[in-house]
Amino acid sequence: MGLKIAIQGIKGSNHHQVVNEYFDDKVNLVECLSFHGLVDCLLDGSADKGVMAIENSIAGSIIPNYALVYDNGLHIIGEHYLNIHHHLMALKGQHIDDITEVRTHPMALLQCREFLKTQPHIKMVEDVDTAETAKQIQSHGLKGIAAIAPKVSAELYDLEILAKDIQTIKNNATRFIIVKTKNKELPKKEINKASLRFETDHKRGSLATVLNVMSDCNLNLTKIQSLPIIETPWKYAFFVDVTFEQYDNFAKAKSLLEIMSENFKVIGEYKNGRL
Repeated sequence: MGLKIAIQGIKGSNHHQVVNEYFDDKVNLVECLSFHGLVDCLLDGSADKGVMAIENSIAGSIIPNYALVYDNGLHIIGEHYLNIHHHLMALKGQHIDDITEVRTHPMALLQCREFLKTQPHIKMVEDVDTAETAKQIQSHGLKGIAAIAPKVSAELYDLEILAKDIQTIKNNATRFIIVKTKNKELPKKEINKASLRFETDHKRGSLATVLNVMSDCNLNLTKIQSLPIIETPWKYAFFVDVTFEQYDNFAKAKSLLEIMSENFKVIGEYKNGRL
């Protein structure tokens, strides 16, 4: 049967590309139109693991996904960095002057804004997914409509690329996390990165004290993201990523942070995807 991997989007999307690169074995793709749908597939057992975008080197964090992972008790078991290449594509036989409208995910529009400024005759329309737009153009024979999507979408849906690599910043990467309902899969000796979530009180320097503990335990802070706690106005939770060379150092930090912070939780222990 193979693993069932849930993604946000459909075949031809960047999430699909991550599945191809991250998983060695033959897998069955579970296509979901939203991240909420992806989480539901994990919780009801219709998918074994999920792939979720969590941050982009240009646009920053996809903040709602942090809350989705924590609120649903999911665990991060891996990560993958994907260089993003955006291409303008349409039905074969058309030229860029024939295009009156481009449809794609809002993140792709943001990342290609400078190119689109040079094409004032093209109206920008937000859509749910890059590859889904490409598929709709092909299946409905939509002339005058273009998609911004990965190269694999043009190949899958028989579209012609009218302009290549139209992203404003060429060194554009997105970090994806691999999630499931159970925690770590690797032996401790292979784990060198972790994602944590905790809260601090309103005392002056409380966050700095927690961060100092991480530093004293030889943890390298690679990411910190704050989210408001909806039930408690003006109080925040912190999502933190740390890397380390020795798991024992991380274990020591965990024992201290459980005492020094509130509602401390390890969301994932896994292998650093950038090594």
